[in-house]
Amino acid sequence: MNEQDNVLYEVADRVATITINRPDRRNAFDPPTRRELIARFAEAAADPDVWCLVLTGSGTKAFSAGGDLRSFDDAAKAGRRYQETPMEGAERNLFETLLEVYKPTIAALNGPAVAGGCELALACDIRIAAKHTVLGLPESKRGMGANFGSVILPRLVPRAIAFDLLYTGRYIDAEEAARWGLVNRVVESDELAETVRAYAAELVGNAPLTLRRYKEMMVKGWGQPVPSALRLNVGPNPYLSEDRREGAAAFLEKRPPVWQGR
Repeated sequence: MNEQDNVLYEVADRVATITINRPDRRNAFDPPTRRELIARFAEAAADPDVWCLVLTGSGTKAFSAGGDLRSFDDAAKAGRRYQETPMEGAERNLFETLLEVYKPTIAALNGPAVAGGCELALACDIRIAAKHTVLGLPESKRGMGANFGSVILPRLVPRAIAFDLLYTGRYIDAEEAARWGLVNRVVESDELAETVRAYAAELVGNAPLTLRRYKEMMVKGWGQPVPSALRLNVGPNPYLSEDRREGAAAFLEKRPPVWQGR
């Protein structure tokens, strides 16, 4: 891991921690950083030794300010065309790649998460925020689109609240975000790292195949009628796993289970 890299990646105790490392740009992502994030999300998804993913930003000033507007401006001045059609082009979509990591994902919000940074947070399963965090999708004030946010936000909060946040582009603080269920927990800034570490440790202490099954079922069944969702057969089947036998044995023997992920 090189501290000069735009994206830091570390795996310890079954948890992959991905850090956007551009604090001088409020952890905004330019095209190279976006590509590196996509690659790291895919790597964590494919690594059998990773059972949980934590995403955060460097420093305390921002989780991420989203797309680097300076790089957009430089591209426009150079006559390079911005990719106009969502979900098309040569690369996978950044937010969709994160959403499709079929393992628990946690956004450790160490500061403002706005625009694409907010969309990154929304693509995670769990959001734990420092008190000074604000969230918002200001694209309506920039002539941009928040395509992912406009799809995912109405699935997370009441529709009228989603319209309000998208139409006005206003920011909400961590406490208001928690009231709407956009944030799971709000903590003091100096408690964020330990809170996230302990939460991730709790998750990887549970059966990994069960959590993967939950994640894949929830993502692929989202919005489907209940009868259709119940008939999905996606993700690993924990009932056919060695871990199921281990879980039952550990319970009866009154000891912690030793999961193998198979």
